[in-house]
Amino acid sequence: MRSALSPANLPVVKLDAIKVAIQGELGSFSHEAAEHMVPHCSVVPCARSGDVFDRVKNGSVAGAVIPIENSLAGTVAEHADLLVTRDVFIQAEFGLRIVHNLIAAPGVKLGALRRAFSHPVAIDQCRDFFRRHPKIEPVPFYDTAGSVKHVLAEGLRDAAGIAGRNAAREYSGRILQKGIEDDKGNFTRFLLIRRSRAKSRTGAPRKRLAAATATPYQRLIPPGANKTSIAYKLKNQPGALFKSLSVFALRDISLSKIESRPLRGRPWEYVFYVDFLRGDDEPARNALRHLSEVAEFVKVLGIYPAA
Repeated sequence: MRSALSPANLPVVKLDAIKVAIQGELGSFSHEAAEHMVPHCSVVPCARSGDVFDRVKNGSVAGAVIPIENSLAGTVAEHADLLVTRDVFIQAEFGLRIVHNLIAAPGVKLGALRRAFSHPVAIDQCRDFFRRHPKIEPVPFYDTAGSVKHVLAEGLRDAAGIAGRNAAREYSGRILQKGIEDDKGNFTRFLLIRRSRAKSRTGAPRKRLAAATATPYQRLIPPGANKTSIAYKLKNQPGALFKSLSVFALRDISLSKIESRPLRGRPWEYVFYVDFLRGDDEPARNALRHLSEVAEFVKVLGIYPAA
C-alpha cells in the first residue's frame, strides 16, 4: 500500500527521519504493522496509549500506528475513546494476521515452564494451550513483546512470553511452539493516525469548528480514500438513532461498522462510532451535514483507503 506518510505528504520530513509511535515494545504486533504501513520508518515505542497520542500532538513523531479492533476481542476501547478526545486523523488502515508463539530463552525446554507472560488479550486467545498445559500458569503482562523482553532480560528459566515471531528475533529468544492461538482467523485492524490540526504561531490550536464538514481535514485525505470513520452523539429523543442512520440509507451509503461506547465524564450517555464506505465526495458530505442537524456533535475521525 502507498504510505500516507510518504515524502510527498510530509515535505518537511526526510524518508529516513520519519518517526512513528506505537504502544508497546519493539517486536510487538504494532511494530510489525507500522513497518507494513510506513516502510523504513523509525518506530518509537511508548509504554502507554496516552503517550502515543501525546507524541502525535506535540509533533515529536510524524504519526502513530495503533490497534483499533481485533476480530475476536473486538474494539480496543481506550484507543476508540482517544480518537474522539484527541485532535488526530486516520489516514490508513491495515489488517494483520495475529499468530501467537511461545517464546523462551535459548536452551529452555517446554517441560520446564511454569509461567507464561503476555498481554491479557493474548492470553485469552490461547485458552486451549493453557488447558493442554495445566502446569503453566498464565500471567498477565502489559505487552506481548514486552513479556518476551522481560523473560530474556531477567534470565528466567521457568517462564516464557507469548508474542509474535518478531519478538523472538528482537530479543534473541527461541520459539518453543508456533501458532498457539485458538482461532486461526485472528486478525487485528491497525490505524495510521496523524495530528489533525496545525498550531498557530502562539502555539494555541485553532478554534474547534462545530460542523463536521467545516473542519480542516481535507489536506490530510490520502489518494484513493474510499472509507470514512466518524463518531457522533445523539440527543435523547425518540427516533434519534433511526434518523441518524437514515442520512446514510437515503443516499445508498453502506455502513461497514456501527457500535456505541460510553461517553467519558457523562454517565449513561453514549457515542456512536460508524465506518461507512465512501470517501470525501458529495453524497458523503451531504450525509454528514444532514447528520449534524440531528446530532449533538459529529467528529470525522478519518477518511482513508479501505484495507
